Amino acid sequence: MSASPRVVIIGAGIVGTNLADELSSRGWNNITVVEQGPLELAGGSTSHAPGLVFQNNASKTMTEFATYTVNKLLSLSKDGQSCFNQVGGLELATTPERLADLKRKMGVMTSWGVESRIVDADECEKIYPLLNTGKLTGGREVLGGLLIPTDGLALAARAVQLLIERSRERGVTFLGSTSVTGISQWGGKVTGVETSSGVIPADIVVSCAGFWGRELGKMVGLEVPLLPLAHQYVKTTPLPELKGVNELPNGAQKPILRYQDRDLYFREHGDRIGIGSYAHRPMPVDMSALPKVPAEDMSDHRMPSRLDFTLEDFAPAWEDCQDLLPALRSAAIEDGFNGIFSFTPDGGPLIGEAPELSGFFVAEAVWVTHSAGVAKAVAELLTEGRSRTDLHGTELTRFEKVQTSDDYVSETSQQNFVEIYDVLHPLQPKESPRDLRVSPFNVRQKELGAFFLEAAAWERPHWFEANRPLLEELPAEWQTPEREPWAAMFSSPISAAEAWKTRTAVALYDMTPLKRLAVSGPGAQELLHRLSTGNIAKKPGAVTYCLLLEHDGGIRSDVTVARLGEEDFQLGVNSNVDFDYMRVEARKQSAADPAKWVHVTDITGSTCCIGLWGPLAREVIGKVSSDDLTNDGLKYFRTKEISVGGIPVTAMRLSYVGELGWELYTTAEYGLKLWDLLFEAGREHGIIAAGRGAFNSLRLEKGYRLWGTDMTTEHHPYQSGLGFSVAKDKEGYVGFEALAARKEQPAEKVLRCLTVDDGTSIVLGKEPVYVGGVASGYVTSAAYGYSIRKPIAYAWLPAAVSEGDAVEIEYFGRRVPATVSAEPLFDPGMERLRG
Repeated sequence: MSASPRVVIIGAGIVGTNLADELSSRGWNNITVVEQGPLELAGGSTSHAPGLVFQNNASKTMTEFATYTVNKLLSLSKDGQSCFNQVGGLELATTPERLADLKRKMGVMTSWGVESRIVDADECEKIYPLLNTGKLTGGREVLGGLLIPTDGLALAARAVQLLIERSRERGVTFLGSTSVTGISQWGGKVTGVETSSGVIPADIVVSCAGFWGRELGKMVGLEVPLLPLAHQYVKTTPLPELKGVNELPNGAQKPILRYQDRDLYFREHGDRIGIGSYAHRPMPVDMSALPKVPAEDMSDHRMPSRLDFTLEDFAPAWEDCQDLLPALRSAAIEDGFNGIFSFTPDGGPLIGEAPELSGFFVAEAVWVTHSAGVAKAVAELLTEGRSRTDLHGTELTRFEKVQTSDDYVSETSQQNFVEIYDVLHPLQPKESPRDLRVSPFNVRQKELGAFFLEAAAWERPHWFEANRPLLEELPAEWQTPEREPWAAMFSSPISAAEAWKTRTAVALYDMTPLKRLAVSGPGAQELLHRLSTGNIAKKPGAVTYCLLLEHDGGIRSDVTVARLGEEDFQLGVNSNVDFDYMRVEARKQSAADPAKWVHVTDITGSTCCIGLWGPLAREVIGKVSSDDLTNDGLKYFRTKEISVGGIPVTAMRLSYVGELGWELYTTAEYGLKLWDLLFEAGREHGIIAAGRGAFNSLRLEKGYRLWGTDMTTEHHPYQSGLGFSVAKDKEGYVGFEALAARKEQPAEKVLRCLTVDDGTSIVLGKEPVYVGGVASGYVTSAAYGYSIRKPIAYAWLPAAVSEGDAVEIEYFGRRVPATVSAEPLFDPGMERLRG
């Protein structure tokens, strides 16, 4: 492929035109943008978008996308007029719960480097004089707000035209009124785009088709998990209070106003108010019933993405609007429509390459808010091999197969629409669909009163009500402080008892949801050697903890590699993204050298895993297995096949909780019997089933990192405290040269362990950390350390911060003193772990 490959971008909305601009600014000049509508008004979501750009997001990645969009649109101007009106954004609180949530959000914005502040009701009224700060319906009143001065309004349609103009000057070709009818491919690679005007040859195709993206994906057999939904937007008749205030017909001076307690937002359009509402039933869109609008008839009021307004759905919201903004009582709805845009099962965009078709990329379910930031990330992905913004939460392949089904996508996307403005806890589980993926132990877990949370469609026990009586036996030193209401949600004091039993007796943990891959074939060792930082060229029976890196040395994932045979390995990985990465790389290697073929299989659903851990673990397993599981019989980080009550089991001497024990793997049909055998054998030793609440606490006490939370592609191993996972005598793996260079450079930030000084304040993650009174980092993982009797938090902090230094964590607007501590906090000599 030449330095400037042939690129076809499908869709000339705010994402596609930004991508053309980003690629051409990097020197790529063989780019064609294809749009089914007229370039002047394409008729997709961009054409009717109200243009809100708000940076407030719990995701660091999404905030970075939005911030880049703000800055780029500010700089995009013509005739002295920018494509961004930085009026700011104001989120209102009319309940104590919402006001507390705004304080939490302010902390997150501080963590991500965005200026914000809490303002009281009087200042809200000064900022937005139309507000009713008296009593609202239901006894509510404005209690305060969160002001983000750098938010504002994108002139999306104008931005598209300027981006087209600028990209054309660099040689980009734009084809309007041209339908895509198919994607040409050969040998697993994209070769072109079939259109109503002929075939356009291509080395790379990027789908930026918006809510048409799912249909486009079907052309290449790709499930694109998005759902087109209609969202109501209206403009009012002129308000006398706004007469002469805004110079331009669509101009605005007052901030974007979000009334999330009633699922509403407001913006000025000259002397009119625009109102967006999520306060209606979800309205999935039948793509086959979209209005067919000829190009010559396309207008602001007639386009495929603009559906007929349903007044009955808006009527209750209109009353809430007039309640909050009394000036609207003398106004009427002048124009309204139901506009289409995209939702996904987790609310995030879809970015990445199709695993089964090399060269076919997706950038879908992207709102104007994040458009330029996403385009920049995709441009970096194409030109540099990876995005400089961490994409793990936005990867196209992050969903499991069951999560890409039509039913799942429809139900979860509609629920995300309903909950978009709700105050949601970080652990808030879906109410439905549930029980999609359960381990073979699920029936026993339910009998023990398991409280389940859900992740990747797996049911995961967080504690067991059967262990509640243990609270009466819990020694005084294991008693935990009462948590404040937010930290107490989706937690239980029972987790303290489960941690106590793990540290003093023995416990069973369900590790089945850990994603497992089988990697086999004559090229298996070469594949894993090339992709990982560890020395996996060991004899069968060895287990290696190592990393997968990006080409720039950032941490792509962490994995556990067990060598079961000369050509057979079992891997513990983090997500479906790792599986797709591995199998794509395996396919490339096998094609390049058939003698070194390798096969990668997801064996998660066909197998199961029990973590049997605690100082009495040997006594328990010794009753049901005659295999030698002494330190000599199975050393730490080793594996072997054993028999447990006649059941074939792969035992790995690993422990994520820092206690003696094993991960015990078997096939799914034996799982329930294995659980029952171990549970019965452990009765006399006080065995319990334990959940994720205890597990998360115990792993932080040992300083074990959680990929995607504690470290991501932004970070390299040495700053993350994972230098030990990089083999000193190994070269040539992905990211090797970049990592060697980064190792020699002083890290600006490092991951540090903090303990909270008061012994009681428990934070949850993403809170800002202050050093010397200056916001200098943020919390990643946090939990109460039951064994050490202190709350724990890990945080990214300046490298100059040392052990023993005092810092402060901001939690709901108050500063919590903490101390940088040596790690691991528990059993630093590893005596317990090594048995």
